[in-house]
Amino acid sequence: MHRGTSQHGFSRSKPRRGRPVGLLGRIDHLVYATPDLKMGIDTAAQLFGVRASQGGQHPGEGTRNALIALGPTSYFEIIGPDPEQPKPERPRRFGIDEIKAPRLTTWVAKGTDLEKFASDAAAHGVKLGPVIPGSRKRPDGVVLSWRYTDPRVILADRLVPYFIDWGTSPHPAATATKGVTLLSLRAEHPDADRVQGMLRQLELELAVGRGPKPALHRDLRQPKGPR
Repeated sequence: MHRGTSQHGFSRSKPRRGRPVGLLGRIDHLVYATPDLKMGIDTAAQLFGVRASQGGQHPGEGTRNALIALGPTSYFEIIGPDPEQPKPERPRRFGIDEIKAPRLTTWVAKGTDLEKFASDAAAHGVKLGPVIPGSRKRPDGVVLSWRYTDPRVILADRLVPYFIDWGTSPHPAATATKGVTLLSLRAEHPDADRVQGMLRQLELELAVGRGPKPALHRDLRQPKGPR
């Protein structure tokens, strides 16, 4: 078996050399969707004991975000409507237009060679959707750009992540608020076996237990103590 090729016959989309292995090494960020960005920032500050730094606008998407670093190359994204942009013609990502309170909605995995990865995954029954570009401008004027599998494609109630490649852009965790560390991530779903099978096809080690509704659970080390 060639290096970088999985036992299922397609190339892994994995972190670059020198980064930690296992699930924590694959996590790029957690998505905390909120109907109001200030509400999401305030709620996260109460939960974690730190206040998120401003991230920036997503042009044309009608959203903006704020960030808390969870490690050197992972972060917690608080994302909500951007009052400085008109409401987009299509619904905002992550169900933002429907939710009533902030919630941990999905997660994002690190990736490279995304077109091949998505094509190979689709051949094994996991259709991640097209690879598309994205960008935002930080408050300091630096423009970040990335490529990712379309986050509007929902698999297993968003427990199957989408994949992102930051290319040459600096990783957002570098300038995000520090003080919180991600210790573990796990999930629940009524059809846990099916979801676990999809994640195995992607070689993601997220444990999925059976539960009454889809949910992500994270354990953190933070100034207010483990949560």
